[in-house]
Amino acid sequence: MSAIDGAALLDEVEAFHRRFNVFPLEAAYVAVTLWDAHAHLLDCFDSTPRIAFLSPEPGSGKSRALEIVETLVPQPMVAVNASAAALFRAVSGPEGRPTILFDEIDTVFGPKAGDNEELRGFLNAGHRRSGVTYRCVGDGSTQSVVPFPSYCGVAVAGLGNLPDTIMTRSIIVRMRRRARNESVEPFRARIHTAQGNKIRDRLAQWAEAARPMVDGVFPDMPEGVTDRPADVWEPLIAVADAAGGHWPERARAACVELVNASKSDDKGSIGIRLLTDLRDQVLNGIDRLPTVAVLERLHSLDEAPWADMGGKPLDARGLSKLLRQYVTADNDPIAARNIKTGGGVLKGYYAADLADAWARYCPPPPESPLLPLPPLPASSQP
Repeated sequence: MSAIDGAALLDEVEAFHRRFNVFPLEAAYVAVTLWDAHAHLLDCFDSTPRIAFLSPEPGSGKSRALEIVETLVPQPMVAVNASAAALFRAVSGPEGRPTILFDEIDTVFGPKAGDNEELRGFLNAGHRRSGVTYRCVGDGSTQSVVPFPSYCGVAVAGLGNLPDTIMTRSIIVRMRRRARNESVEPFRARIHTAQGNKIRDRLAQWAEAARPMVDGVFPDMPEGVTDRPADVWEPLIAVADAAGGHWPERARAACVELVNASKSDDKGSIGIRLLTDLRDQVLNGIDRLPTVAVLERLHSLDEAPWADMGGKPLDARGLSKLLRQYVTADNDPIAARNIKTGGGVLKGYYAADLADAWARYCPPPPESPLLPLPPLPASSQP
């Protein structure tokens, strides 16, 4: 049997997606195609990225994207509102590792769903090959703690966003409703599932031949892609390198584009958002400011959460609690200190105390930062 041309096969996978899916970026077609292929080679990698089709509104093609992925990946398992127990037993079961396709993930992690730490823990643990989920097995005094493998490929679709711990382990495809000039071929499961499965079988055959080129290989990453984004993209770029042709170049370009897009979407934790707003909006050009003035400026920021934190504005106690998580350059918790004013002494915050945290946690300052506030007129200075 003649060898399969990996690059031509990935072209075929991409073309199959394009028949039924409209993705927002060309980079998304590259990422999804490589993700489909990497699912056939999971044992070659230390980690597997999740791929997440997310949108702000229904009717944006998320479920259709999962349907096409389902035809192309090994042992697909469609899960809607599946429990963590069901999933980890499926992954560790004798039938072999499934590829989990989780639609309507917002019903699990959305604002009305409450916390679902068990399922979140399963999805997080399964990102790493070494990931396991511990469960008690047996009855009464004969129970014992048993580790169940959690490592598997996972694709999800849903409204809104996912918990940060899952978002950072995912390639995000921001779906949107098709415009009037965008059309796709209707997906007929009885016809097109078989067509996708034929491509899937060839992907599996190619993957077996490509395994020596992928197993244990750590590809050269684009400049600036390190840490968690590198963990996410390494398997996909390794697949692209094994396929050859134009795929190595396309994969690295898509990596840079989608990693940068995720950075622009990511506002970080609430603490990092606070530090960044203090640097860029509140203490910009000022070396100290009383707490009352800090809060006034935070509350006035139109697109910030500070004026409505659980139904009430951020207050001095809440501000102190958030900032004390971080430390100064001298390793002391950031805290309000005395500030002398013309009317006496007020508690407030010093830019010098925040500088080390700004450097370590905040994204780079905007290219055109706000101009420093003008100095007080000489007549009003003490």
